[in-house]
Amino acid sequence: MGIKTYIEKKQLPIKYRKYNLIPTTNGVMATVYLLDNIFVLKLFEKETSLETIDSEIKLLNSLILLPIPKVIDRFKINGLEAIIYTQIQGDIIFNPNINQIKEIATFLKKFHNQTRYIKIKNQELFTKERLKELIDLTKNKRLLKEFNIINITLKRDGVIHGDLFMDNCKFKDNSLSGVYDFSDACLGDFYFDLAVITISSCFNGSILDKEKVEALLGGYGANIKIEIFYEYIKYALLYYATTRFLSNRDYFELLELLDNFN
Repeated sequence: MGIKTYIEKKQLPIKYRKYNLIPTTNGVMATVYLLDNIFVLKLFEKETSLETIDSEIKLLNSLILLPIPKVIDRFKINGLEAIIYTQIQGDIIFNPNINQIKEIATFLKKFHNQTRYIKIKNQELFTKERLKELIDLTKNKRLLKEFNIINITLKRDGVIHGDLFMDNCKFKDNSLSGVYDFSDACLGDFYFDLAVITISSCFNGSILDKEKVEALLGGYGANIKIEIFYEYIKYALLYYATTRFLSNRDYFELLELLDNFN
């Protein structure tokens, strides 16, 4: 989340002007403000298609009995599409314990059980073909070398979150209170989702915590050999190192984690 386009209260529908506009950080594809601790305002940039916006709304409003935001309003600000979500309460925890990791795994399993049957038209962001295209854009030989080493065949299981880092989860009273930011949701491999949460929750420094990985896979009920899951972790690290490189963000930390698998 973050700010790409500055918004003033007077640009909002009257019913939302009583709330304070609180800017968020680290945005890439959209502008996101908190409206006090009640709602979230998301303003889509002009390059985001209506089809993508419609798909995100459809996904969030199709899921049931999950702690996720719900879309309650939609309007335009200076010709740009904007939506209002309910806000997930709680705190971000960057170093979750075993029980909290199991809760995230349980959430993902319930999420995937539903999204297996949901159809959305978003671009498939995490395929090997697209990653190769992104790496070619970087002209970075190290990234290309890592791509050629990874041995993985990605499946099309259903809709995945795709960006489930710890800063997209909140906890209240040490329990998972919700998951948000479904901007990258698209058809993909369910184990990729597990790998993404692994790279943000299961490392102690640059060392993979195998107990936390076991807790994640066990909480999800995953039926996968650990050697194969390591390839998913490597792929997730490479994907996000590549996208961070292209957006001029720090990608060296992810490459350092990747080194531990080679």
